[in-house]
Amino acid sequence: MELTKIRNLSDEELKHQEKTSSEQLFRIRFQVSLGQNDGVKKLRQLRKEIAQIKTVARERELGIQSETGEEKQAGHLAKTEVAATKAAKAREAAPAAEAKAEKAEAAAPAAKAKTAKAKKAVSKAAPAAKAKTGNAKKAAARGDSAAKKKTGKKKGASK
Repeated sequence: MELTKIRNLSDEELKHQEKTSSEQLFRIRFQVSLGQNDGVKKLRQLRKEIAQIKTVARERELGIQSETGEEKQAGHLAKTEVAATKAAKAREAAPAAEAKAEKAEAAAPAAKAKTAKAKKAVSKAAPAAKAKTGNAKKAAARGDSAAKKKTGKKKGASK
């Protein structure tokens, strides 16, 4: 049974349909347990139908109005109208975005030159950063290539 048909039933018809579906479900479960029936598809269908019936009954009890097919279409139309107005606003904003993109393209060569200078400065400072000791860092910063490395041996200790 389809959900629209279930929603069109009265409260008494809903109770009756739930009882009959529950009885059918019981009989099919019993037959499956005895090995007389392999009605897996029918079991699923009955469980789904019972759940739908109970849901509709509970909605009515709480006073919740669910959407019918016509209401869903009306809601969909309203959403498409909102989307159309957003698209129109986006089209109006497009020239401003193009102007910003042109400015960014014009500024790009200057930015590339700045990054090239920064890379050169970093490459000159790199040996100083790699050095482990303070004296070696200072010597590397001065460009002194004859900086002595400590070997870890104590003064006066010889073999």
